[in-house]
Formats: sequence, C-alpha cells, structure tokens
Amino acid sequence: MAGEHGLLVETGSLALSHRLDAVLREDWPAGVEEIVPGPETVLVVAPGADRARLRARLAEIVARERGGDGAREPAEDAVVTIPVVYDGADLDSVAALAGIPADEVIARHTGRELVVGWLGFAPGFAYLTGLDPVLETPRLDTPRTSVPAGSVAIAGPYSAVYPTASPGGWRLLGRTSVRVWDVAADPPSLFRPGMRVRFEPAGRSEAMDT
Repeated sequence: MAGEHGLLVETGSLALSHRLDAVLREDWPAGVEEIVPGPETVLVVAPGADRARLRARLAEIVARERGGDGAREPAEDAVVTIPVVYDGADLDSVAALAGIPADEVIARHTGRELVVGWLGFAPGFAYLTGLDPVLETPRLDTPRTSVPAGSVAIAGPYSAVYPTASPGGWRLLGRTSVRVWDVAADPPSLFRPGMRVRFEPAGRSEAMDT
C-alpha cells in the first residue's frame, strides 16, 4: 500500500522495475491512473481499480518476470541523441576531481549510451544510468537556488537534463536546446524508463577555447 490509492511493488532491481513497467503499459490495467517505476520499486496509482485483483495481477507479473519465464527488457527504441554545448559552470571542477582534462570529461560523457532509469525529483527529470565511473562526482556542497532548463549535469553515478528551471546541486557540464519536458506534448516527457540516450557535442563556447 502507498496511501489511499497507490500500490508500491518492491522489485528489488531496476531491470525488474523496467520489465514490470513495460508489461503494465502494454496492457494498461483498468482503474490505473499512473505507473511510476523507480530503481527498486514501481508505484501504481489506481484510485478506480479493484485493489485485490490488481494486487494479485502485480504479484503474478513480478513472479513471472523475476523467475525468467517470459522475462524481457523494455522494447528497443532508437537512441535519443541530445546535442550539448559543453560550457557548464562545473566542467573544470569535474575535470579536476576526476584528474583528467576537460576535453576528456566531454569525451567520456559522450562516449557511451546511457539508459533512463526512472523519473523523479521534478516532472520530466530523468535519472540516466550508465555514466562513465571516472565522471562520478558528489553533488555540490551548497545547491544552486536556480538551475536553467536544459542544463546537462552529473551527480554520483547519474547524468540528467534539467527539464525546467529549478534549484539543484548537480554539477553542470553544459546545456542543450532540446526540450525534454513539454506540457503541451503527448507524452509531456521526452524520456521514459528504459530509453537509451546519447549526448553529443554541439559546439564549444569561446571561453572554453581561450
């Protein structure tokens, strides 16, 4: 149970969260309003559902997918490419913490595909997993009061694109003009769990070249 209208499924792994999310979205249960996968859970918001029937169905799916009977990964999508101008305020400090040049930070950030783990913190804020371990750095000691929308950042083992202007303590590597959150779009979020994402350089600021 998660409040009056939610069921919280303990999956124990991000992979199983993604599989449960994919199964439910393929055959959306009656009465369910929202499905929110997390790193080791899936929240199912279902104010209009038969709770006992839904609980039994969720348990059946988890048991099947965990046991490998019919287990599958989310459907393959084309890689979503996000162009980035790498002129972030924290690029040099990330390089110093990693012990590598700033150009190598960029190369490592663009050198592998990331995967949308889950969305949280703010609408459209996707935690992208698979960051190069060399780039893993702690959050800022003092968060910024406002981070511009489109800021591309890292913190710990994750990368992200700030969907809207908001406070934040992630380290800023650059910025993108791609809108990852648009309330007029359907769906409003560009990212969804299991989606593959690749960043690519879109240019360098004059400050970086001097």
